[in-house]
Amino acid sequence: MSHTYTGARSAQLVQVLKERILILDGATGTMIQGYKLGEADYRGERFKDWPSDLKGNNDLLVLTQPQIMREIHHAYFEAGADIVETNTFGANTISQADYGMEALAYEMNVAGARLAREVADEFERNDGRTRYVAGVLGPTNRTANISPDVNNPGYRAVTFDQLVEAYFEATQGLVEGGVDIILIETIFDTLNAKAAIFAVETYFEQHGVRLPVMISGTITDASGRTLTGQVTEAFYNSLRHAKPISIGLNCALGARELRQYVEEMSRVAECYVSAHPNAGLPNPLSPTGYDETPEAMATEIGEWARSGFLNIIGGFSGGPPPRRVGTGPGLAAGAPRAGRARRSVRRAARRGRAPSSDLRARPGDPFALHARRHDRQQLLRPAFGDGGQDGGEHRAHRGAHLRRRALLVRADQRRRIRAHRRRRRPPGRDLRPAQGAGGQVRRPDPRPSSEDQAARVR
Repeated sequence: MSHTYTGARSAQLVQVLKERILILDGATGTMIQGYKLGEADYRGERFKDWPSDLKGNNDLLVLTQPQIMREIHHAYFEAGADIVETNTFGANTISQADYGMEALAYEMNVAGARLAREVADEFERNDGRTRYVAGVLGPTNRTANISPDVNNPGYRAVTFDQLVEAYFEATQGLVEGGVDIILIETIFDTLNAKAAIFAVETYFEQHGVRLPVMISGTITDASGRTLTGQVTEAFYNSLRHAKPISIGLNCALGARELRQYVEEMSRVAECYVSAHPNAGLPNPLSPTGYDETPEAMATEIGEWARSGFLNIIGGFSGGPPPRRVGTGPGLAAGAPRAGRARRSVRRAARRGRAPSSDLRARPGDPFALHARRHDRQQLLRPAFGDGGQDGGEHRAHRGAHLRRRALLVRADQRRRIRAHRRRRRPPGRDLRPAQGAGGQVRRPDPRPSSEDQAARVR
């Protein structure tokens, strides 16, 4: 389940993901907070007379404070990161409308990508190890699925076409700036993500290029759902058509709270899996603004690696400072998660493998539907530690049995329908073809018989 990418760097990324867990950088926003920038720092010389406040527009810093952004990328690469993200989370026309800077969105994406590319190339020249730049497409500050007006549920603050236009422009700037990966992250609304995917695919088709696409959603609360109500498996199934190189979760929850959802994503995903969690929930009394310490967070994600959940790991808001990237216990030694091959299992099932003898079809069983669902879940369950090839063969057997049981249940349903129709036929009306003289089929006479007419007279 993958595309053929253009460029040697992309092909190399696929190979490296098979060999080890890659390290994504940490929280750019947290690092920026450490510089304690003021309004004048955000404005710089170029925007000193801008009519609206600009403090908090972190994407603007790629234009007004490029040296700070170089230092942040440099710190993460120096700490061992394989991939750094561009500082373009809100560099789109929709988000920049809050500052009146829609016209600068394209320029921000180009500048952000070039800054990260320069630092990556510098490290590559020094030690020969390939570094990758992920061009970030954030979720925007609007949702296409939910009305912001509780009194008008049909209202939408943004349309699908507007999102596509904004994402297309941002993608163009990132690719021209030299990114290796497109990262669609912090997805709280799957419709927004689909607009981003459509824009990226349109750009690839029009320009004859194809880069790996990473997708990362966000769980908004302890219920384990996105803002638009999808659980992890539903989120994956909604976006798997994009054939991303990886899909995962980021932001929202701390590593401990996010673990169960990363495990679920690892269970269902056919591509590689990524995660970059928060350092716990926000806490204004903490020096970093978040509860978890770098040591505690590194220990948590190290356990994920040892459990075989991951291919790419990083930090998000309040994540470990650069000195901690990639140094968590068990992270460096953890084996990368193996990709799933659900389709190959299904193909093996269609080839007619013998069904498992411990499962027998029960036509008419009122629990047949539940049993079929259970078998389907067993068929698609991951095979970590369950016997490798033998485990896959066992699932293929159960898949063949699943198909056989479905046929038997359908036959039983048809039998029940025929019996029900026979019970509803009116008396004295034989609808079955009768044999006449010479073996010819005698069609039933639709007129009432003489006995029926006499009965009516009486």
